[in-house]
Amino acid sequence: MSEEQKGIEEARTARPLGKRLEEIAWALFLIMSGALWLAPQAWIPEGTWLAGFGVILLGLNGARRLYGLKTEGFGIVVGLAAFAAGIGRMLGRDLPFVPVLLILLGLAMTIKAVVPVGRREGGVPAA
Repeated sequence: MSEEQKGIEEARTARPLGKRLEEIAWALFLIMSGALWLAPQAWIPEGTWLAGFGVILLGLNGARRLYGLKTEGFGIVVGLAAFAAGIGRMLGRDLPFVPVLLILLGLAMTIKAVVPVGRREGGVPAA
């Protein structure tokens, strides 16, 4: 491996993995937004941006989980709500995004408060 390649590899691994995954998610979000903005509206079903946003958030948290990093509950809830609202719009069923998001956030907070930490993480329940 050349000195330049070693330097590039060291620079790439210097940033924490979680930060790199977030940067990739932001890049995908910007690319998707720009591409959808440029595409003729007749080509893109209504709700595509919301569904894409949800997929990116869910993908980010899925990647975090695969690499053993802490997932973000808020990102999962928002990702699910955005994906559901986007698919709903594509199917012609207008899912009220904000009320559904509030319900999902409330459910997530309730589960977090009720289920012991050990049970959520698949470990032994806290004593």
